[in-house]
Amino acid sequence: MNIILRQENKEDYESIFQLIEKAFENLEYSDHKEQFLVERLRKSDAFIPQLSIVAEIEGKIVGHILFTKLQIVNELEVFESLALAPVSVLPEFQGKGIGSKLIRYGHEIAEKFGYESVVLLGHEDYYPKFGYERCDKYNIKMPFDVPPENCMVIPLVKDGLKRVNGNVVYPDVFWINL
Repeated sequence: MNIILRQENKEDYESIFQLIEKAFENLEYSDHKEQFLVERLRKSDAFIPQLSIVAEIEGKIVGHILFTKLQIVNELEVFESLALAPVSVLPEFQGKGIGSKLIRYGHEIAEKFGYESVVLLGHEDYYPKFGYERCDKYNIKMPFDVPPENCMVIPLVKDGLKRVNGNVVYPDVFWINL
């Protein structure tokens, strides 16, 4: 299975919308609106085109990942970071390593662009294999009430979280209700 990872383009938008919708339609912890979040994020200042990445097999988009800007803020400093949301793989392609490839590739691109960390809300058994750790280890707090084992962060570079602590501040576009 030859998987091509590349930056999305405008011609991919409809396929990505449908892919995200299918990837999340049967997940109980989903609000089933992730595809709309991606559309809003593309139009926001938080969007980084190079970090909206698709996985393609034989010309078909089977996976998508999006990293967008966020901040971690304390009384003294503001740290630039990234949010990872969402990771989407078509149901018939799940369990084949496509999500893993997207995550690792996305980390590489983010590091090349000078980002030092990524924050996410995700499954506590999946993301640690990529190096994600609980946010509370770094005194990083999410702006909503969720189990601490689902709030995770990863340094992309050595000591990327050494001085980082504070409250995660998502861009306003994350808070728009449909």
